Amino acid sequence: MGATHLPATEFDGTGVDDQLEAEAEAVLGEPAAPMVQLLGPDGTLGEDSVFSEYANRLDAETLRGFYADMAAIRRFDQEATALQRQGQLALWVPLTGQEAAQIGSGRASQPQDYIFPTYREHGVALTRNVDLAELLRQFRGVSNGGWNPKDTNFHLYTLVLAAQTLHAVGYAMGIQRDQQLAASSDPAGTEPPAAVIAYYGDGASSEGDVHESMVFASSYKAPVVFFCQNNHWAISVPSTVQTRIPLSNRAKGYGFPGIRVDGNDVIAVHAVTEWALDHARQGNGPVLIEAFTYRVGAHTTADDPTKYRQSAEEDAWRAKDPLARLEKYLRSAGLADDDYFAKVKADGDELAAYVRRTTHDLETPDIRSAFANTYVEPHPLVAEELAWFERYSAGFEDGAGSEAAAGEAAN
Repeated sequence: MGATHLPATEFDGTGVDDQLEAEAEAVLGEPAAPMVQLLGPDGTLGEDSVFSEYANRLDAETLRGFYADMAAIRRFDQEATALQRQGQLALWVPLTGQEAAQIGSGRASQPQDYIFPTYREHGVALTRNVDLAELLRQFRGVSNGGWNPKDTNFHLYTLVLAAQTLHAVGYAMGIQRDQQLAASSDPAGTEPPAAVIAYYGDGASSEGDVHESMVFASSYKAPVVFFCQNNHWAISVPSTVQTRIPLSNRAKGYGFPGIRVDGNDVIAVHAVTEWALDHARQGNGPVLIEAFTYRVGAHTTADDPTKYRQSAEEDAWRAKDPLARLEKYLRSAGLADDDYFAKVKADGDELAAYVRRTTHDLETPDIRSAFANTYVEPHPLVAEELAWFERYSAGFEDGAGSEAAAGEAAN
């Protein structure tokens, strides 16, 4: 019997595949280090053959703005945690330690870009001009969202792990098609190109949704940047269990660039994200950024990290604090003084007072609105359920028939 001969079409694409892989490897040249870092923990600004060009565009005002943003969102985080402890919020998701990853990437985006967050991107929300007090509506349980994404191109928080990566790629593919149509009717290109950022964590990277998203994004060269905040802990599971290699390396398997950046270095994060968004907007396809950072606090206010990690680990990462390193640089470079940092602190306290006041003033919505918002048009089943609710509630309002109402509810 002769040797089995497979159809040539099985292997016709190997040359193309090899070329695409080579292009993906060559797109960044040879980075100076496995992880991009420009501003070290000691506040010293270094050099990178690719990304220093982007960092050199940042003026003193922008750098001071980065610090002010990071300080504001940390103060906001502290206030929200306190509000939860005092019973004003049902739950809170802290971000302390991840300020540079969020502010650096958020500030690299442009107004026409669209952002898909998880549930911890409070710093990114700040950069997109979302009213921070609005973030707390969902955590207080008085809203299913809290803000209108159309106003800021910052989507509602997604609580289902990695679901937003699918949404992001679908949206990016829609942008891609819209821009192709626009180009045919507007050859001059008066509308600026847009891209999408999809945020997710190291834990969510193990979800199938992320894999499916990257397959589609790569296949269609969708203008999307996958931004993975590797904060080392998916609740109580360390990132070493999620992956045996740097998460940024996974991009190679899909055929697009992956970059690991020091997530506590706001300058490097901004530079890498700016590059990635430019890459996506120019039609070159997706990029994966792994921001190597650390969740200093708990996963949520319902979590106790002392049960699964050592305090020495936390102390080691506190020495890499993103605010402290930028402050050292601003002071050593003569870009900020004591008066500036005092003002930043005062502004943070003012923000915290506003958030606290606004949260206390939030009114619980009428539950009847849930029935009204179920369908666009009236629905007989919803009307029946509302009528039952009205009868049930009436039993408590006048005190009469409350036992009957309670019995009916139990049945």
